[in-house]
Amino acid sequence: MRYSLEQRISIRPKIIIANRLKKITGFILFCVFILLLIPMFLYGASASFKVLVVMSYDDEYAWAHEIKEGIDSVLAKRCTVEYFWLDTKRDLKNGAKKAKQAFKFYQTFQPDGVIAADDNAQSLFVVPYLMNQVKTPVMFCGVNGELKAFGYPASNVSGIQERLHIRNSIAFAQRLLPSIKNVLYINKESPSGRAVMRQYEREHKTYPVESVAFIMPETLGEALSEVTKYKAQSDALFFETMQGIRDDDGRIWTDKEIIPILAKIFGKPLISNNLYHVEYGTLCAVIKTGQEQGKTAAEMLLKAMLGTPVSQIPVTRNQHGKRVINLSVMRTLGIKPGSEALQGVTFVGIEKD
Repeated sequence: MRYSLEQRISIRPKIIIANRLKKITGFILFCVFILLLIPMFLYGASASFKVLVVMSYDDEYAWAHEIKEGIDSVLAKRCTVEYFWLDTKRDLKNGAKKAKQAFKFYQTFQPDGVIAADDNAQSLFVVPYLMNQVKTPVMFCGVNGELKAFGYPASNVSGIQERLHIRNSIAFAQRLLPSIKNVLYINKESPSGRAVMRQYEREHKTYPVESVAFIMPETLGEALSEVTKYKAQSDALFFETMQGIRDDDGRIWTDKEIIPILAKIFGKPLISNNLYHVEYGTLCAVIKTGQEQGKTAAEMLLKAMLGTPVSQIPVTRNQHGKRVINLSVMRTLGIKPGSEALQGVTFVGIEKD
């Protein structure tokens, strides 16, 4: 088909525009393709990484489950992850022996990175075996103790330090029950328990209540006796953990078993700072989460394994707090707070009609 001069003149701009659109479209598609390849290269590289996670406690402890969830959310699909459980909540005496076994596993497994959770994994495993002794990057989480006590940060060690939301939890409890003026604190005697006590000692003068005592029982019988001793002077009991405490017969008890017993003996509100404690029967908490700390430590480790020097990955702290109430406990105690105290609150223990 032949076109007249006028037709060719009118068609030519359209052809030019069409060709330019094809080039622009092709360039855009090329850019999109490259952008899609970048994460594929990154994740492909990280998928070959091996990670060892050394947990201070046992695989039945709810806090350890939270940390594991956070770690797995980042690393499970990208890395080969192996967990080693030191079990020091139930058996602290054999902690050093288990840490030695963990190091032997480390030597065999030869991980590209390590995550160590909670204080005992630092003092028993990271400090004697890895800190400044290997090139493997190590990230910690769940650490209550002062970092300088471990020599952190180190050439190959960084992580996320834990701080409990004690002050916020108490203030939240006061919004629910303004009559709370005097608080008793309880935590099992342990290295992490002593670290929590040091946080309390630094902060308690800023709490909006008077402190009755900070008790650290070594046995279940001692815990029940001390709570009975101080309950008349106390409006609320701040519960950190009794997990792994033994009775006089040597039986190991869990927080899930102990909280209802303490609540019955004390007869007044229990305040805590973990979601599972509220689920077990404390009134309320501004919770810290293992998921936040596990996820953060995993992200920091992934960054290190991808090439960022550990010295350029600064230590951080847990930031997020969430208000939680056990509705059944609130009703049992006859607490009827105003609607403003319940805004933005998550409820557990909801009774079914």
